Amino acid sequence: MQAISQKSCGVLTEMGPQIQWVQSYVPDDKLYCGYIAPDEQTVRTHAEQGGFPADSTSEVRSIIDPTTAV
Repeated sequence: MQAISQKSCGVLTEMGPQIQWVQSYVPDDKLYCGYIAPDEQTVRTHAEQGGFPADSTSEVRSIIDPTTAV
């Protein structure tokens, strides 16, 4: 995990501030990564330059958490 994180951060530094890695979730067989980016292609470029698979992407249109219920 450390090596993957370091590679990701290095690529992000090279790409500049238009993309930000927020966090990733790691189940047994995949990674689900969240980014703030202007478009899908920017995320795909990050994956390509880092050598990471990006099998699919989805735009997050809304976020809910426990405070949404209040």
